[in-house]
Amino acid sequence: MIDPTMITTSTNLEGHRVVRNLGVVRGITVRSRSVLGNLAGGLQTIFGGQISIYVELCEKTREEAFQYMMQHAAERGANAILNMRYDANEVMNGVTEVLAYGTAVLVEKA
Repeated sequence: MIDPTMITTSTNLEGHRVVRNLGVVRGITVRSRSVLGNLAGGLQTIFGGQISIYVELCEKTREEAFQYMMQHAAERGANAILNMRYDANEVMNGVTEVLAYGTAVLVEKA
């Protein structure tokens, strides 16, 4: 697995040089809210403020996509990921896809 400190949203990794570009890697997950989660979230909206049940769901979903992306990069032989991004789309009502993607590279210390 790739060390998370070797993943950046930048186009380069400070102190390292790219030896080989291994292409685009991605991690995708699709999640839905449960009926109980929607009920709890609905109750929280009555009082306003942060809706913690949805924050937790979003954090878990992004982390899962991130882990899949790291796994995909490791399978390609990468030790770093550059230009990492997230994207999310609603597949259908209450079902969301989250994609983590970036460029897998092999780097060495400069």
